[in-house]
Amino acid sequence: MKTTVEPVTGRIHSWDLSTGVDGPGTRFVLFLSGCPLRCLYCANPDTWHMRDGKRTTVDEVMAEIEKYRPFITTAGGGVTLTGGEALLQPAFTAGIFRRCKELGLHTALDTSGFLGARAGDELLADTDLVLLDIKSFDVRTYRRLTGGDLSPTLNFATRLDRLGVPVWIRYVLVPGWTDDMAAVDGLGAFLAGLGNVDRVDVLPFHKLGAPKYDALGITFPLRDTPTPDPHLTERVREQFREHGLRAL
Repeated sequence: MKTTVEPVTGRIHSWDLSTGVDGPGTRFVLFLSGCPLRCLYCANPDTWHMRDGKRTTVDEVMAEIEKYRPFITTAGGGVTLTGGEALLQPAFTAGIFRRCKELGLHTALDTSGFLGARAGDELLADTDLVLLDIKSFDVRTYRRLTGGDLSPTLNFATRLDRLGVPVWIRYVLVPGWTDDMAAVDGLGAFLAGLGNVDRVDVLPFHKLGAPKYDALGITFPLRDTPTPDPHLTERVREQFREHGLRAL
């Protein structure tokens, strides 16, 4: 009796090519649909719901990546999966990364870590870099900012350290929310205790996603929140540097 193996499918929002912030070199960046968090500063509210994504097979994604493989390879890049939250669809994410590794492509996982427990060791073995977004080190602020708990992200960070998976930390700087000196110092001390953090990217809050909220007919909660000035951004970067971290 012949057995039919169903293709692994997922739901995606879009893909793009980028350089600089989504991993080393020029990247093929795939935005997956669906996210369990509702971060107040989210720039991609159009990726929140899986039902809005296009059902796609791993084969179809790889066919698209193949078109750009010579270019991204020459540019020292690779493939980054983001969202939404890529770990909301762990089998799909794992399937793409497995195929990328078979092609010798560098892989990066952009995640909040909130669903880190869903990432199997095999998936992480195929992950060259994790872009870990730690949104606050203050438990109450994290809850108010995202609607979720901080502890799964910290647990995932320590697991990545134990497995030796390299990490770039992403820290979105929002005045009045994530600029608290004690919270930044607490996060710096936590990260300094890990052996796998290559850099900390301090990312100034922006409002480029505001038109998406308007188009969706939903409120952008931080519409009136100011963006950080260069002095504040440098102050926070310097706080991380004081813990021996490479902050950019």
